[in-house]
Amino acid sequence: MTNFIPIFPLSIVVYPHENLNLHIFEAKYKQLIKECYDQKKLFGMPVVINNKIQEMGTLLEITEITKEYENGEMDIKTKGTKVFRVLEVIDSVPEKLYSGAIVNYPYNHEHGKRLLMDKVLGGIKQLHKLLKVEKPLPKSKDELWSYDVAHTVGLTLEEEYELLTLLNELQRQEYLKRHLSKVIPVVTEMESLKEKIKLNGHFKNISGFDIS
Repeated sequence: MTNFIPIFPLSIVVYPHENLNLHIFEAKYKQLIKECYDQKKLFGMPVVINNKIQEMGTLLEITEITKEYENGEMDIKTKGTKVFRVLEVIDSVPEKLYSGAIVNYPYNHEHGKRLLMDKVLGGIKQLHKLLKVEKPLPKSKDELWSYDVAHTVGLTLEEEYELLTLLNELQRQEYLKRHLSKVIPVVTEMESLKEKIKLNGHFKNISGFDIS
């Protein structure tokens, strides 16, 4: 299926099923959001990296306009629905301030392996413990898949986009597993280094080496 959608390019990655809150203040996007909300249409959020619109993005549904300001600005709630591929960007849309794109929707296999996902979740738990951070996960353990946890593992924007381009849940699970297997040893070493630095200058209770 190929169709035209209004687009709201941003330097963030939104995944299917993800909830995203936005404050809308630019005139073109105030128009886009108002029209999509009134007409119950979806809009696309292609990813921008290094000031360039990338090939892939996520289609968003406006679930609620939570606040409208006197100057037309809005606070809105949205939810990702599915991944799209940009075929052509339409910079100028007749009688519209915003841009659009011709897109299609590649098949996205969203079924993975529970055992593999449990390993990913174990790695996330270990990473968060090392970093001493608490980030509640949005669902119960048995309901979590790669899209639900992708923002919790410390991926760069480029890595988050690379994950978005993977259209198979098993590939996404493996991607997260590999990332965690690389980053956890680094964080562990950094924590060890921090402890060594803390000890520097302190009185040390160290047994001497017994030559005999």
